[in-house]
Amino acid sequence: MAKTGVFEGDPTMVAKATELKKELQRLVNVIVNQDEDDDDDYHFNVNKIDRATQTLCALKELKSKRPVSLKLHDSLACPHQFLCPLSKELMRDPVVVATGQTYDRPFIQRWLKGGNRTCPQTQQVLSHTLLTPNLLVREMISQWCKSHGIQLPDPVQDSNEDGLTEADRDHFLSLLEKMSSTLSDQKEAARELRLLTKRMPSFRALFGESLDSIPQLLNPLSQSRSQSDEIHLDLQEDLITTLLNLSIHDNNKKFVAETPMAIPLLMDALRCGTIETRSNAAAALFTLSALDSNKALIGKSGALKPLIDLLEEGHPLAMKDVASAIFNLCIIHENKVRAVRDGAVRVIVKKIMNCLHVDELLAILSMLSSNPKAVEEMGDLGAVPCLFSIIRESACGRNKENCIAILHSICFSDRTKWKEMREEENTYKTISQLAQNGTSRAKRKASGILGRLNRAVNLTHTA
Repeated sequence: MAKTGVFEGDPTMVAKATELKKELQRLVNVIVNQDEDDDDDYHFNVNKIDRATQTLCALKELKSKRPVSLKLHDSLACPHQFLCPLSKELMRDPVVVATGQTYDRPFIQRWLKGGNRTCPQTQQVLSHTLLTPNLLVREMISQWCKSHGIQLPDPVQDSNEDGLTEADRDHFLSLLEKMSSTLSDQKEAARELRLLTKRMPSFRALFGESLDSIPQLLNPLSQSRSQSDEIHLDLQEDLITTLLNLSIHDNNKKFVAETPMAIPLLMDALRCGTIETRSNAAAALFTLSALDSNKALIGKSGALKPLIDLLEEGHPLAMKDVASAIFNLCIIHENKVRAVRDGAVRVIVKKIMNCLHVDELLAILSMLSSNPKAVEEMGDLGAVPCLFSIIRESACGRNKENCIAILHSICFSDRTKWKEMREEENTYKTISQLAQNGTSRAKRKASGILGRLNRAVNLTHTA
């Protein structure tokens, strides 16, 4: 433990010591600055010296009454149950973890904040990370300190390093309990949790302290799902938005995605609900997919199909979130295959041809172009002239780059498009201009296409 002030925990002694030091400093300054040749002030000077001596003695006496250090002297035998297993010091704020072991609050908090989810003594996995004050041990330590003349500094009551009070935690738990209560209680609690998890990042972290918190939160939706009951759209919107807020917290991403009911309920929300609910469900999947393990889990759950269906609907409020989620998920090969199977190419090419959200959709299409079936489908849908048109007309270097990357995949997979590409090059010099002026990736792809087309011409002449 770091060294603390001599009078830590006793504000009265601190104030008194500060006052004595100030008085001593004032008297010393007067004495030092006094003119020794001034006989008239001789008795005044002596008086000041006497007062300074008295003040110094008072300060010395006060300091001799300082509390005994929490790191006890070897000669003072302390019951081992009063010592924190982590710090080996007398506990100031004993708390109980899920396994029933007691630790001093600041030391077990530091252990948990380091990413540990086990009990330091038993090595058991903690079912939750809530810390319960051990009032009995606290009182026993207090009595023992009094009997040995030790002043034990009081802990800061009802607080922790995240700025949450015990009252906040109790309120959080009461809100979760309301999710199993009446519909009006559920709606009230869901609305409040939505606001709290939006405004207070520390509230998002609370959900990671118990394995039951997400199931409790989603209980109204899971019950409606299992019983085929009517979904209350306002309640669904608040709960899905709360889930989105939770997924922003990095430590919650794996926890939320691996909660069995979470992804299925997000998929339900993609299919039905207010447009804000559907958009926030897509945003939650995007946020959760930051982890590769979650990408695979979300893909296996079948979430790409409802995302693609929502993309096809084309509601402006949802488009960016949906496109971002699809892009993130398709970073892994397995999800590219799923997206192509679920009709992503057809939907995306159609949107691009209609000049809708071209930037985001070209990025997805470029990623999918590594899939042979996707390339074949692009050719059949007439993507080649559309892509060349974007290269000629767009001022965006990234869009040009994505277009030529897609055309490169088509060129090396579909010989039937070579004639179309030669005609484009002969008429507009589109490919060669990009090979000279594009981004480094665009230059490589454009040069690759030109090389392939030239080799094909040379082979034809040779034959």
